[in-house]
Amino acid sequence: MSDIRDIGWEERIEGHAFPMRLQKYLARAGVASRRGSESLITAGRVEVNGIVVTELGSKVDPLEDEVAVDGVVVVWGSSHVVLALNKPSGIITTMKDYRGRRCVADIMPCDEYPGLYPIGRLDKDTTGLLLFTTDGELGNGLLHPSHHVTKVYHATVTGIMTEAEAQQLREGVLLEDGMTAPAEISVISKSRNRCVVELAIHEGRKHQVKRMCKAVGHPVEHLDRVSFGPIETGSLKQGVWRKLDDEETAALYRAAGLA
Repeated sequence: MSDIRDIGWEERIEGHAFPMRLQKYLARAGVASRRGSESLITAGRVEVNGIVVTELGSKVDPLEDEVAVDGVVVVWGSSHVVLALNKPSGIITTMKDYRGRRCVADIMPCDEYPGLYPIGRLDKDTTGLLLFTTDGELGNGLLHPSHHVTKVYHATVTGIMTEAEAQQLREGVLLEDGMTAPAEISVISKSRNRCVVELAIHEGRKHQVKRMCKAVGHPVEHLDRVSFGPIETGSLKQGVWRKLDDEETAALYRAAGLA
């Protein structure tokens, strides 16, 4: 890449040791998380100087080598993007499904934003807010348990949850993988044989909300995530995505402990 030094890349990447492992380069460039970058490499989707590279130990020098994913050149230091999707039910949270199932990549602008990947997951039957980014550092920061980023869900559960049962969730319940951290919970509506509860957690265990509600005797019939950190679904319709504005993006970086 003949013009790298002319556009100030030496200052942008100062402090990094070169050459570096290809998966680390991709993650630092915001293409995907480190693990996601490894998957891209082993799948044969990454080229270095026009040659497909599938070995995870391969190294690159950003000052000398041209790296491309799916034919799109990766530019270290390019501006990142964060998108919000109101995920509908029936779609799995993955950018590619080899079984041919419908996934979030089918409704997200992946061609417009190469390297886009979801921050965390929602179950196939869970609806609501799902964030996407091209910045691996942001995604890792938001999911790291040390930052206690809160996710809020509305869960329609079988039966009417009592105050005593809600208090159990506030104090933490014992699941097969250990005690949950204290949660914030309130009953927001009731009908004859079910109710809707609002549950706020900052952990990210698999099927956590469903398992927590089941542990106090109220299986989840439907689950909808209404916020992730400072971002809310708001008026965003199911199946529709939007780009976060600068203020929202800055708030997410602060929540992730990043400047």
